Amino acid sequence: MVVGLYNESFSYEYFCQSRKGVKKIEDERYLKAKKKVENLKAFYIHLIVYVLVNTMFVVINVLTYKYAEHWWFFYPLMGWGIGLISHGLSVSSFGLFGANWEEKKIQEYMDKDKRNL
Repeated sequence: MVVGLYNESFSYEYFCQSRKGVKKIEDERYLKAKKKVENLKAFYIHLIVYVLVNTMFVVINVLTYKYAEHWWFFYPLMGWGIGLISHGLSVSSFGLFGANWEEKKIQEYMDKDKRNL
């Protein structure tokens, strides 16, 4: 952390390194946030395509019901719906893996590797 008051024990070099460290942390946070936004955008696109395509399936099934004699649109609706739900859970922070799951696993593997050295 960079302290606003000048202290003789800290050199200018240390101050510059600290500022670079802060910049690096800010860059990492930005990249993480950007990745989350991209994942959320991909989910929204998936949701829109799901609604449009399944609406088309319902219309086709209603128009051709006298030939098919059953409501088949439920099958792709349900199957794709399961995939959409799992996609939504993977994007959300309350999903199976949680908000900090990746960081915890990375730290766990790094600690494990450190012990094996």
